[in-house]
Amino acid sequence: MTARQSPRRREVLEALRAAPAPLGVAAVAERMGVHPNTVRFHLDALVADGLVESGTEASSGPGRPRAAYRVRPGMDRGGARGYPLLARMLLSRWASADPAEARAEAEETGRAWGRFLVEPPPPFERPTAARSAARLVGLLDDLGFAPSAEGTPGPDGPPARIRLRHCPFLELAEEYGRLVCPLHLGLMRGALAGLGAPLTATALEPFAEPASCLAHLGGTAAAEQKEATPR
Repeated sequence: MTARQSPRRREVLEALRAAPAPLGVAAVAERMGVHPNTVRFHLDALVADGLVESGTEASSGPGRPRAAYRVRPGMDRGGARGYPLLARMLLSRWASADPAEARAEAEETGRAWGRFLVEPPPPFERPTAARSAARLVGLLDDLGFAPSAEGTPGPDGPPARIRLRHCPFLELAEEYGRLVCPLHLGLMRGALAGLGAPLTATALEPFAEPASCLAHLGGTAAAEQKEATPR
């Protein structure tokens, strides 16, 4: 639970902010009118969240120094976030460009991130199409697309397509699909290229069915040419 989600924790933070010096558990409890154990529980959580830091109070007599707490210096990290608005602001600027150029730039951005998000194979290793497709499915799963491979001809063959049953950017894709969907396609192409895969994402069908999109896979031109070359 974060301070943003807990009114009591927010109250603890405000008590610490209002104090001219670090406060002990008893002092915070007195200001809030609650039991010290309640304050201690929330202080421990705030320390774990990185919002509060603890030290020790100067002792005025014999005995063990008591813990004192203060808000960690810096911007308040417990407030609301507006990342969807930020994404819309950036996409709206992108969308105002020439449609063909914007689509190409979105796909290239996806390619760059796709290459970044995968670990390339060791030198001299030639990844199979099936293994590369499995790595792509794993990446898409990590990113929240809820993928499932379909149309696999056999245990050693790659799937013909990947069904994406969830879109982590659904609202943005509905509003700016002409940019978000090419971004996704580029991400898959970049990931497969980064893996040195003998296949690529040939197309992406946004909302091919009401509950899913379909990414189609096929051999790369280089791989197909290599397979056709006599040995």
